[in-house]
Amino acid sequence: MSFTIAIIGRPNVGKSTLFNRLVGKKLALVDDRPGVTRDRREGDAKLADLRFTIIDTAGLEQNDEGVLSERMRQQTEAAVELADAIFFVIDARVGVTPSDRHFAALVRRSGKPIMLLANKAEGKQGEQGTYEAFGLGFGDPIAMSAEHGEGLGELYDAICAALPEETALVAEEEEYDEERKTFDDEEDGTELDVTKPMRIAVVGRPNAGKSTLLNRILGEERLLTGPEAGITRDSISIESEWTLPDGAIRKVKLFDTAGLRKRAMVQDKLEKLAAADALRAVRFAEVVVVLLDATIPFEKQDLTIVDLVAREGRALVIGLNKWDLVNDQVKLKELREEADRLLPQVRGMPVVPVSGLTGQGLAKFQAAIIKVHETWNRRVSTGKINRWLGAVIEKTPPPAVSGWRIKIRYMTQPKARPPHFVIFGNQLDELPTSYERFLMNGLRETFDLKGVPLRITKRNSSNPFDKSKRRRIK
Repeated sequence: MSFTIAIIGRPNVGKSTLFNRLVGKKLALVDDRPGVTRDRREGDAKLADLRFTIIDTAGLEQNDEGVLSERMRQQTEAAVELADAIFFVIDARVGVTPSDRHFAALVRRSGKPIMLLANKAEGKQGEQGTYEAFGLGFGDPIAMSAEHGEGLGELYDAICAALPEETALVAEEEEYDEERKTFDDEEDGTELDVTKPMRIAVVGRPNAGKSTLLNRILGEERLLTGPEAGITRDSISIESEWTLPDGAIRKVKLFDTAGLRKRAMVQDKLEKLAAADALRAVRFAEVVVVLLDATIPFEKQDLTIVDLVAREGRALVIGLNKWDLVNDQVKLKELREEADRLLPQVRGMPVVPVSGLTGQGLAKFQAAIIKVHETWNRRVSTGKINRWLGAVIEKTPPPAVSGWRIKIRYMTQPKARPPHFVIFGNQLDELPTSYERFLMNGLRETFDLKGVPLRITKRNSSNPFDKSKRRRIK
């Protein structure tokens, strides 16, 4: 039996550092300035033989309703409701502040087991603040340093004491790391495995409506949204289930990411960290949704993001968000033609109009993701490929180079994810790039490999009359 612990505290007390320490990875963004974390973020924590879910939350602040800080506080309160226990974190170097006392009273009303953590307690500077923490009424504070890994033994004892039944059962369970298993097996080149959750990253420029769309898909206000651009910083992962048209249930893992701007415009260190986190989500995803603002689609930054996705070899879906403001079928046809013209490396990719605000087009949007994921995992038999290749070469043979004809013998697809083809023949190093594109477009059209990047590798056959490469026989 697993359990969930939420990390609560005012800004800049080290909650995200503690989160990263417990999950064993630098998933949450960490910076010296307060208020870096905004959305709540879940992770699989490991402490000795304990396995549990940890929730990183935004720093609690007293603000007026309606502003961004108030919406961040609402996300934190939702995390408290989900948790079985709470880590209440203070900064031992600063000591107990009036804000700590105020929010301690709020957390106490939850009725959940509370463990008081005096973070940053390394050295003599944290001793006074640790003693002050006794006054909060949560029992003995745990003096620790999340950055240096100090005090984790005491933290383990505190968890076992606060949740005796849950920790007793967890100790008997078999060790298992779902995220590691999933990521380690992602490039195995095998056929589609529907038992694994499909990983979907949603990327795009700031204020394209990524969080709003995901909230609509999830059916709840899971992610922080608002009119301000650049609200999302951390790449937040959310597990969900989709019901397919045939009634089957498909597990998915959705990644909400920070908006990506032109590199030259990114000067702030925090924005650079957020952009790097978004790119990491793209690399771990199987399907990447590039969300565009339908009122200003296909700007240069949009094309740059799509090119990045293609180079990473991920399946691609282009979502035209805010379609309720356009709602023009003639315009949609023009945008699809423009997408093929501007993005030939992923010709035929799904371009789906959708509205995160109204829910318009969600069914077609999800169906497009499912289909392109199946295409990304598809492997074409060698027989079919070479029957097609023979007809193509007979009609349009490769050009001659320096009077010598380039000879293509056969082609095969050794792996998928994305589809990867290997050409065997002679003098393939001289094969023009234009002819490679010609073959790639033919593969895409003939075998319905639209919306996914293709890979082609060339292998030259050995020349038996080349004396320099013949093996000496003794």
